[in-house]
Formats: sequence, C-alpha cells, structure tokens
Amino acid sequence: MALLSDCVIFIDGEAIILDKPAGLPVDAPRDGSISLENHLASLTFGFQRWPLPVHRLDRDTSGCLLLARNPKSHKRFAAAFEAGTVEKRYVAVVDGVPAEDEGVIELSLSKVSSAAKGWRMIPAKAGKAAVTHWRKIGEKDGRALIAFEPRTGRTHQIRVHAAHGLGFGIAGDPVYGNGEGPMLLHSRFLSIARGDKPAAAATAPLPATFMAAGFGQDMLENAGI
Repeated sequence: MALLSDCVIFIDGEAIILDKPAGLPVDAPRDGSISLENHLASLTFGFQRWPLPVHRLDRDTSGCLLLARNPKSHKRFAAAFEAGTVEKRYVAVVDGVPAEDEGVIELSLSKVSSAAKGWRMIPAKAGKAAVTHWRKIGEKDGRALIAFEPRTGRTHQIRVHAAHGLGFGIAGDPVYGNGEGPMLLHSRFLSIARGDKPAAAATAPLPATFMAAGFGQDMLENAGI
C-alpha cells in the first residue's frame, strides 16, 4: 500500500481529504489488522494533533474520506454530516443494466444479525429513512457504471440500495452482491461548505480496478462526474 501521506487530495488548516485505498478499514478491526488509526501519526503535516476521521467508508470502498485537523473543525464537520448538508457522490459498477437512465431510491434500512451470517442491513419499513439518487453513466458486458448521490448517510446505504432498489448488487460486494473480485464502489467526490471560507472539496481519481473492468475515467469526465 502506498504511504497515506501520498493519498492526500486536499489539505488546509482545518481539513484533509484522503483518497482512501480499498482494503484499509477506517476503524480498527477486532482481529488487530492495520487500519487508518495506524497511519494518523504520518498525517500531521507539522501539526501536533493527529487528524481524526469525520465519517466512515467501508473497508473495501475507496475514495474521498474527510479528516478534521482540530477538535473544533471535527465538531463542525460532524454536525454537517448529521444535518445532511455534505455533498457526496459515489460511483459503482453493478452486475446488471437498469432499464431507466436515472431515478431515486427510497428504502428505509434496518440492521439485522445472526450467529451464522453476522450482521447486515436490510430494507425495512420500520427502519431509518434512506434516500439515494442514481444515474447511469455507461454500460459494458452486461454491467453498468452508476453514479450515486446519497441524500442520507445510513450504514451500507448505497450497497443495499443497489441490490434492492436497482435490483443489481455492486460488483464484488461480498455481502449484498456475488463477492467475485474486488468491490467496485468508489467515493468519487466530497464537498463540505465552510461559511465564508471556500468549501473543503476534492475529486478522487477512478481506481485501477474500475479500469480493469472496462470502465474508464473518460466515462466519468464525459458525464461531468
């Protein structure tokens, strides 16, 4: 894995946005394997405090991850995520091609768990409201590249909405898809407003795993993504 300091795509006195590699957990796993926490000391860039993540990306999701460089900014950024005012855009390859070009998925989500399968999120009327806008960007070999804009921030929201809302799991998703190959879900863009200051914003380049699947950067650029 490259040094995380080489994965910084935005930095100023308040914020760092990382292009997080797939495979790196944000929270320390129970098995004690390496996580983002093990790298925070290398991301101080002259500050005494370690930066802290403001939100989470799943272990196998790559792309934009916001870190706050001081407690005051962390509190403010966390409140923005809680209020749903952060602009987020993800891209994913799904194992099928939706008939429509775009739409909105509204499926409330709830957590279930069992001793045999562990935990997962499922659509449930009694769950927490979850809303995702999606748009088809391109298709190849029976699969589609989709841009997702979550309007809420539920755990595994995009993964469950792809599987149950679109009817196609994300390629490589080991829980909601077929689990074959790397999971092709990427946090492409993140922007957080900061009042009179310019927004903290960054676009993360498409990983090589997408290119290998036949979905290139040019598809996103042609679609303005």
